[in-house]
Amino acid sequence: MADIEAVRAFWESNPLWAGESAHEVGEAAYFDEHRHVVLADCFGGEFDLRTMPPPRPGGQRASILDLGCGVGFWSAEFAMRGLQGIVAADLTQRALEITRERLRVLDVQAQLRQENAEQLSFADASFDHVNCQGVVHHTPDTDRAVAEIARVLKPGGTACLSVYHRNVLLRLWPALRWAGWLLAKLGARLEGRGRDDIFLQRDVDHIVRLYDGAANPIGKCYSREQFVAMLRPHFEVEQTYLHYFPARALPFRLPRALHRWLDRHLGFMIYANVRKPCAA
Repeated sequence: MADIEAVRAFWESNPLWAGESAHEVGEAAYFDEHRHVVLADCFGGEFDLRTMPPPRPGGQRASILDLGCGVGFWSAEFAMRGLQGIVAADLTQRALEITRERLRVLDVQAQLRQENAEQLSFADASFDHVNCQGVVHHTPDTDRAVAEIARVLKPGGTACLSVYHRNVLLRLWPALRWAGWLLAKLGARLEGRGRDDIFLQRDVDHIVRLYDGAANPIGKCYSREQFVAMLRPHFEVEQTYLHYFPARALPFRLPRALHRWLDRHLGFMIYANVRKPCAA
């Protein structure tokens, strides 16, 4: 298993969406394109409001940690929807630079912090909500990162986390490799980052790691049962749900209704909305 410095080095050199975008990283068009792809491909066409921090009692302002902010999608979405008190944190300086530019382009605000999810510098009970999408499956000690999220949450605080989902397609991949071979022959591929032959790979764990780039040191995926078991020592798990069927990788256009069905039922990301128990 690679260490955290290998993870940091990879993401410093390979920020999210770089190598796949038709635009320069940090341009307004880059951010527009990224948002369009997230909504169209990662959510089947419509932003899921279940991923938003829940309203605070009496309309109080929530303190929000966007952990592993990447290129700033979530921090920007929260800010554009009127939320304040956002701290955007990431392991890499490059991600924070890109997030800062995204916020500037959109004329919204968040505080920026460089943080290691396994060793957060925040005091206990610092936040009302933690948003952590597609992050803890890239860190060497995922259990420790989950425990840190719980530590910095206030009692009764909430979090929304997501990880790669070992869905039925991945579980059955040894029997479905012929379909991957056929799709590759028809032109299926993920652009950039050294992933052109992802449909030809044999090993599921290698496919998951390769998804974010050929040099990506860590990528893990979980069944629903594994994900819930990882969360339950720290949280009450209120709901789980699926998203993300990467239609952009296919050599043909999926009908919108079919894409949405695949997104909801065969998603490659599993989300969990959780709550930290109140002190007895």
